[in-house]
Amino acid sequence: MTTLAPPTIPVRPAPVSVASPRRGKGKLLANVALVVIGVSFLLPLAWLVLASFDAEATYQTRVPTSLTLDNFAAVLTPELTFLPMWNSLVLSVGTAAVTVIAALLAAYPLSRYQARFNKPFMYGVLFGTCLPITAIMVPVYSLFVQLNLLDSLPGTILFMSASSLPIAIFMAKNFMDSVPISLEEAAWMDGASAMRALRSIVIPLMRPGIAVIAIYVFFQAWGNFFVPFVLLLSPSKQPAAISIYSFFGQYGAIAYGQLAAFSLIYAVPVIALYVLVSRGIGGSFALAGAVKG
Repeated sequence: MTTLAPPTIPVRPAPVSVASPRRGKGKLLANVALVVIGVSFLLPLAWLVLASFDAEATYQTRVPTSLTLDNFAAVLTPELTFLPMWNSLVLSVGTAAVTVIAALLAAYPLSRYQARFNKPFMYGVLFGTCLPITAIMVPVYSLFVQLNLLDSLPGTILFMSASSLPIAIFMAKNFMDSVPISLEEAAWMDGASAMRALRSIVIPLMRPGIAVIAIYVFFQAWGNFFVPFVLLLSPSKQPAAISIYSFFGQYGAIAYGQLAAFSLIYAVPVIALYVLVSRGIGGSFALAGAVKG
């Protein structure tokens, strides 16, 4: 009895990918463009680091002949750094807190209730994001004078929160739309009110979005120069963004080394906050995705 051999299946050769010349040229151009952009960002950073340790720093990027900490010692004073940094922290944290709370309260009805004015209101919000702050500073200054809010940190915080509120509402509504409404309906069936459902269900699930909004508003307030410069008159209340102005002397004399040292110190809190919060945001996004799925 003869056994038949199993049929052999022809093996097809693996396709050989041939890169087209156009794709290779496009990739090369993209890499060159990225290198140029990276160098454009790295050169100012290199000047900051090198000039901060150079006692004879100029506007040119050069390696210092001898490293020194005299520039840091000159700027680390209560008048130049400590008090302005504290004022910047108060303004930024206060603006972020007020903006986040107001944005959540404004975005909740826009996200959960269908009304006739929702779309026009969102168009108004988008228009508010495009309005330049310089166009309204003259009437705002007049209003602050009439209300006796000029040279007031709380008044400045309220105005900076109002100017950041349109984009914050738009971002909060988009984050809130991703939270399933079925979870709130279950809470409503158990007798929870709308505000309790917002506080107990919606806000915990959109913590990553809240963190993004808070960081965005904080960064905007931290680097804001124009609004505090107009509304805050006392040197003891001005933030660090205005203290940079003191390094530009008369007749074009600029203390480049001290300016670079102060700029590095001024950037440390922002970098530290970004690194600290970014770690928590990653874990919160993973948890939110798991709950939603």
